[in-house]
Amino acid sequence: MAQQNKRNDPHMPDEQKINVMIAALGDPSIDIRHEAIRALKECGEPAVPFLIRALADSADNDSRWYAAVALSRIGKPAIEPLIAAMRANREKEFRRYGAAALGDMGSPAIEPLITAMGCDDADLRGYLSRALCRIGKPAVEPLTCRLDDADDIIKSCAALTLWQMGGTGLPAIIKKVQDDEDTT
Repeated sequence: MAQQNKRNDPHMPDEQKINVMIAALGDPSIDIRHEAIRALKECGEPAVPFLIRALADSADNDSRWYAAVALSRIGKPAIEPLIAAMRANREKEFRRYGAAALGDMGSPAIEPLITAMGCDDADLRGYLSRALCRIGKPAVEPLTCRLDDADDIIKSCAALTLWQMGGTGLPAIIKKVQDDEDTT
Protein backbone atom coordinates (compact mmCIF):
# COMPACT_ATOMS: atom_id res chain seq x y z
CA MET A 1 0.00 0.00 0.00
CA ALA A 2 2.92 2.33 0.70
CA GLN A 3 4.09 1.85 -2.91
CA GLN A 4 0.66 2.84 -4.23
CA ASN A 5 0.63 5.97 -2.08
CA LYS A 6 4.07 6.91 -3.48
CA ARG A 7 2.85 6.43 -7.06
CA ASN A 8 -0.20 8.60 -6.41
CA ASP A 9 1.60 11.38 -4.51
CA PRO A 10 0.79 14.60 -6.46
CA HIS A 11 3.87 16.32 -4.98
CA MET A 12 6.34 13.72 -6.22
CA PRO A 13 8.21 14.70 -9.42
CA ASP A 14 7.25 12.67 -12.52
CA GLU A 15 10.74 11.15 -12.85
CA GLN A 16 10.59 9.91 -9.29
CA LYS A 17 7.08 8.47 -9.84
CA ILE A 18 8.30 6.63 -12.93
CA ASN A 19 11.24 5.20 -10.98
CA VAL A 20 8.88 4.07 -8.19
CA MET A 21 6.67 2.34 -10.78
CA ILE A 22 9.69 0.68 -12.40
CA ALA A 23 10.83 -0.57 -8.99
CA ALA A 24 7.32 -2.01 -8.55
CA LEU A 25 7.92 -4.19 -11.64
CA GLY A 26 10.10 -6.34 -9.38
CA ASP A 27 7.55 -6.59 -6.56
CA PRO A 28 6.70 -10.15 -5.46
CA SER A 29 2.98 -9.39 -5.94
CA ILE A 30 1.86 -9.94 -9.51
CA ASP A 31 -1.02 -7.53 -8.92
CA ILE A 32 1.42 -4.75 -8.03
CA ARG A 33 3.51 -5.55 -11.12
CA HIS A 34 0.43 -5.39 -13.35
CA GLU A 35 -0.65 -2.15 -11.71
CA ALA A 36 2.83 -0.72 -12.38
CA ILE A 37 2.59 -1.72 -16.05
CA ARG A 38 -0.78 0.04 -16.35
CA ALA A 39 0.59 3.15 -14.65
CA LEU A 40 3.70 3.20 -16.87
CA LYS A 41 1.50 2.86 -19.95
CA GLU A 42 -0.44 5.91 -18.77
CA CYS A 43 2.84 7.82 -18.36
CA GLY A 44 3.55 7.02 -22.01
CA GLU A 45 6.54 8.47 -23.80
CA PRO A 46 8.19 10.09 -20.74
CA ALA A 47 8.60 6.59 -19.22
CA VAL A 48 10.35 5.13 -22.29
CA PRO A 49 13.99 6.08 -21.52
CA PHE A 50 13.59 4.91 -17.92
CA LEU A 51 12.12 1.57 -19.03
CA ILE A 52 14.89 1.09 -21.60
CA ARG A 53 17.46 1.72 -18.88
CA ALA A 54 15.63 -0.73 -16.59
CA LEU A 55 15.64 -3.30 -19.37
CA ALA A 56 19.39 -2.82 -19.81
CA ASP A 57 20.31 -2.69 -16.12
CA SER A 58 18.07 -5.44 -14.79
CA ALA A 59 19.82 -8.28 -13.00
CA ASP A 60 17.05 -10.81 -13.58
CA ASN A 61 14.86 -11.87 -16.48
CA ASP A 62 11.59 -11.38 -14.57
CA SER A 63 12.28 -7.66 -14.18
CA ARG A 64 13.37 -7.48 -17.82
CA TRP A 65 10.18 -9.18 -18.89
CA TYR A 66 7.97 -6.71 -17.05
CA ALA A 67 9.97 -3.73 -18.38
CA ALA A 68 9.55 -5.16 -21.91
CA VAL A 69 5.81 -5.61 -21.36
CA ALA A 70 5.51 -2.00 -20.15
CA LEU A 71 7.39 -0.79 -23.25
CA SER A 72 5.13 -2.84 -25.50
CA ARG A 73 2.04 -1.36 -23.83
CA ILE A 74 3.35 2.17 -24.43
CA GLY A 75 3.68 1.19 -28.08
CA LYS A 76 4.56 3.56 -30.90
CA PRO A 77 6.49 6.17 -28.86
CA ALA A 78 8.83 3.39 -27.69
CA ILE A 79 9.65 1.90 -31.11
CA GLU A 80 12.43 4.16 -32.39
CA PRO A 81 14.11 4.69 -28.98
CA LEU A 82 14.11 0.94 -28.34
CA ILE A 83 15.57 0.14 -31.76
CA ALA A 84 18.25 2.81 -31.19
CA ALA A 85 19.05 1.32 -27.78
CA MET A 86 19.32 -2.14 -29.32
CA ARG A 87 21.83 -0.74 -31.82
CA ALA A 88 23.92 0.70 -28.99
CA ASN A 89 23.61 -2.16 -26.48
CA ARG A 90 24.95 -5.45 -27.81
CA GLU A 91 24.05 -7.43 -24.68
CA LYS A 92 22.19 -10.56 -25.74
CA GLU A 93 19.45 -10.56 -23.08
CA PHE A 94 18.74 -6.86 -23.56
CA ARG A 95 18.28 -7.39 -27.28
CA ARG A 96 16.19 -10.51 -26.76
CA TYR A 97 13.72 -8.75 -24.48
CA GLY A 98 13.78 -5.62 -26.64
CA ALA A 99 12.82 -7.74 -29.65
CA ALA A 100 10.00 -9.34 -27.65
CA ALA A 101 8.67 -5.89 -26.74
CA LEU A 102 8.85 -4.72 -30.37
CA GLY A 103 7.14 -7.88 -31.57
CA ASP A 104 4.31 -7.37 -29.10
CA MET A 105 3.77 -3.82 -30.41
CA GLY A 106 2.46 -5.30 -33.64
CA SER A 107 1.77 -3.43 -36.87
CA PRO A 108 3.16 0.00 -35.87
CA ALA A 109 6.60 -1.59 -35.42
CA ILE A 110 6.75 -3.35 -38.81
CA GLU A 111 8.21 -0.62 -41.05
CA PRO A 112 10.71 0.67 -38.46
CA LEU A 113 11.89 -2.92 -37.88
CA ILE A 114 12.30 -3.62 -41.60
CA THR A 115 14.13 -0.33 -42.15
CA ALA A 116 16.43 -1.01 -39.18
CA MET A 117 17.43 -4.33 -40.74
CA GLY A 118 19.52 -2.36 -43.23
CA CYS A 119 22.26 -2.02 -40.58
CA ASP A 120 25.67 -3.70 -40.62
CA ASP A 121 25.07 -5.55 -37.34
CA ALA A 122 24.10 -9.11 -38.28
CA ASP A 123 23.20 -10.03 -34.70
CA LEU A 124 20.84 -7.06 -34.42
CA ARG A 125 19.23 -7.99 -37.73
CA GLY A 126 18.49 -11.42 -36.25
CA TYR A 127 16.72 -9.92 -33.26
CA LEU A 128 14.74 -7.55 -35.49
CA SER A 129 13.73 -10.52 -37.62
CA ARG A 130 12.54 -12.34 -34.50
CA ALA A 131 10.37 -9.35 -33.64
CA LEU A 132 8.81 -9.45 -37.12
CA CYS A 133 8.23 -13.20 -36.81
CA ARG A 134 6.51 -12.53 -33.49
CA ILE A 135 4.22 -10.01 -35.23
CA GLY A 136 3.43 -12.68 -37.81
CA LYS A 137 0.84 -12.33 -40.57
CA PRO A 138 0.59 -8.49 -40.52
CA ALA A 139 4.33 -8.36 -41.39
CA VAL A 140 4.09 -10.67 -44.43
CA GLU A 141 2.92 -8.11 -47.02
CA PRO A 142 5.40 -5.37 -45.97
CA LEU A 143 8.22 -7.94 -46.01
CA THR A 144 7.10 -9.27 -49.40
CA CYS A 145 7.19 -5.72 -50.80
CA ARG A 146 10.83 -5.51 -49.70
CA LEU A 147 11.88 -8.62 -51.65
CA ASP A 148 12.74 -6.24 -54.52
CA ASP A 149 14.35 -3.60 -52.29
CA ALA A 150 17.36 -1.74 -53.69
CA ASP A 151 19.21 -2.45 -50.44
CA ASP A 152 20.55 -6.00 -50.75
CA ILE A 153 20.72 -6.42 -46.96
CA ILE A 154 17.05 -5.52 -46.51
CA LYS A 155 16.09 -7.71 -49.47
CA SER A 156 17.97 -10.66 -47.97
CA CYS A 157 16.60 -10.03 -44.47
CA ALA A 158 13.04 -9.83 -45.79
CA ALA A 159 13.44 -13.19 -47.54
CA LEU A 160 15.05 -14.83 -44.51
CA THR A 161 12.39 -13.47 -42.17
CA LEU A 162 9.59 -14.74 -44.41
CA TRP A 163 11.37 -18.09 -44.51
CA GLN A 164 11.61 -18.16 -40.70
CA MET A 165 7.88 -17.47 -40.46
CA GLY A 166 7.28 -20.89 -41.98
CA GLY A 167 3.70 -21.47 -43.07
CA THR A 168 2.90 -17.81 -42.54
CA GLY A 169 5.68 -16.40 -44.73
CA LEU A 170 6.63 -19.18 -47.15
CA PRO A 171 3.59 -18.81 -49.42
CA ALA A 172 4.61 -15.18 -50.05
CA ILE A 173 8.11 -16.25 -51.13
CA ILE A 174 6.73 -19.01 -53.38
CA LYS A 175 4.25 -16.61 -54.99
CA LYS A 176 7.01 -14.05 -55.58
CA VAL A 177 9.22 -16.66 -57.27
CA GLN A 178 6.30 -17.83 -59.43
CA ASP A 179 5.40 -14.25 -60.38
CA ASP A 180 9.04 -13.55 -61.29
CA GLU A 181 9.14 -16.70 -63.46
CA ASP A 182 5.91 -15.68 -65.18
CA THR A 183 7.36 -12.29 -66.14
CA THR A 184 10.51 -13.79 -67.67
